[in-house]
Amino acid sequence: MHDEFLCHVTAYGTCGGRRIGVPLGTYRAPTLALALWWLRDRANWIADRLDPLPEAGHFPSGSLVPVADTVLDVPTVLRAWCGDPDRQELVADELAMGRLVRIAVSDDTTEYELLAESVDALRMQRIVPALVMPVG
Repeated sequence: MHDEFLCHVTAYGTCGGRRIGVPLGTYRAPTLALALWWLRDRANWIADRLDPLPEAGHFPSGSLVPVADTVLDVPTVLRAWCGDPDRQELVADELAMGRLVRIAVSDDTTEYELLAESVDALRMQRIVPALVMPVG
C-alpha cells in the first residue's frame, strides 16, 4: 500500500509561441484520502475561478464574457469529475497501485492539469542498482 502522495496542479498556456506551465499548487498528502480531497478541492477551486456566480460579488463591467458553444466548459467538467464517485474510486485504485494519475481538461486557451503520484513509487523509481567498481 502506498501511504504518501505528491499532488500538483498546473495551468498550461501559450506565450510567444511556447508552451508555458504555471504551478497552481502542490501538496504532499500523508494519506490517500487527503490526496483525493486535495485534488477535488483544487478542481473546484479552478472551476469557481473560471465560472464565478455574477451575484457572488462585484465584477467590473466586461470582465465576464460568454465563450463559443464549441469551447469545452472546463468548470462543468471539473465539477462533474469531483461529484462522480466511480471516477474518484478509479483514481484511488490507481494511486493505491502506485500509478501516476493525470486529470487534464482544456478550453480554447488553457490546459488545466491535476497530477498525483505515490511518493513510495517515486522513491522506487529512483533506486538504481549500484555500480560496483573494483578498488585497488
